[in-house]
Amino acid sequence: MITLYILWNLVGFFLVMLDKQRARQNAWRIRERTFFLAAFAFGAVGILIGMQIFRHKTRHWSFKVGIPLLCIFNIIIVYIFWQRGWLV
Repeated sequence: MITLYILWNLVGFFLVMLDKQRARQNAWRIRERTFFLAAFAFGAVGILIGMQIFRHKTRHWSFKVGIPLLCIFNIIIVYIFWQRGWLV
């Protein structure tokens, strides 16, 4: 389960990297909804790290507030799963 969590956060990280590359090239972009769905589905840490490293989406209020809140939510849920022994 921890492996899946790490892999999904890597996916979130690479989504931010890909969107930043596409923004520079004026190419087709990844929807904000996709970022938030990935973050809600336990990818918020990867997206948050990607935002800081690539300096992408850091001026958008919804990302400045929403992704850290989803990150906290993810950490709380993972902690609860861990406490109950649901993480293997």
